[in-house]
Amino acid sequence: MLIKPTVAMILAAGRGERMRPLTDHTPKSLLTVHDKPLIVWHIERLKQAGFSQLVINHAYLGEQIEHTLGDGSAFGVSIAYSPEETALETGGGIARALPLLGEQPFLVVNGDVWTDIDYEALALDEGDAAHLVLVNNPTHNPNGDFALNKGRVAVDGLDKLTFSGVGLYQPHLFTGQSEERFPLAPLLRNAMSQNTVSGQHHQGIWTDVGTPERLAEINASAR
Repeated sequence: MLIKPTVAMILAAGRGERMRPLTDHTPKSLLTVHDKPLIVWHIERLKQAGFSQLVINHAYLGEQIEHTLGDGSAFGVSIAYSPEETALETGGGIARALPLLGEQPFLVVNGDVWTDIDYEALALDEGDAAHLVLVNNPTHNPNGDFALNKGRVAVDGLDKLTFSGVGLYQPHLFTGQSEERFPLAPLLRNAMSQNTVSGQHHQGIWTDVGTPERLAEINASAR
């Protein structure tokens, strides 16, 4: 049975070292794209996709994020925050936020991507631990991350694709994990070894907004 999540988490705890000096005084997720903070684009698209409960983690300059977004009512959603004294990476950040995410599968979106992925269409089979959205390899990741074959994601294989930073996860994927700093990839690779990760190939808009140059390119493009 396919499950559509109702809660979404936006990852916004990164320091944004590659975005300096833009991030010296502004968290990366509040950098503007077409005159609007990048994270607000995510919130609005998640709202349109039916997500009314959002969780946002933050670390560096996190108080600016809370001040800008508030409780989410201005956007028609409810926002809960998961603060981190120091960024816990993707795995640790999600593990810390689990009490806010509930007991059902949830959606996670990297706060520093620019994409038209259809969040509403994403679903996870109840027997899988995760469902990943993969994209064509950008120039900064030419070898890709994972292989996709008939809807299943594996560590090895021909024509690897890049993980978009958008995925659905079962809470049990993080069972037994501490709230310390750790990456998500090892958990995913372990689940792949058990054939419990599904995936899809998104061929639309996607950019990792990781450098000032990429941010400038997006702002120079049409909305």
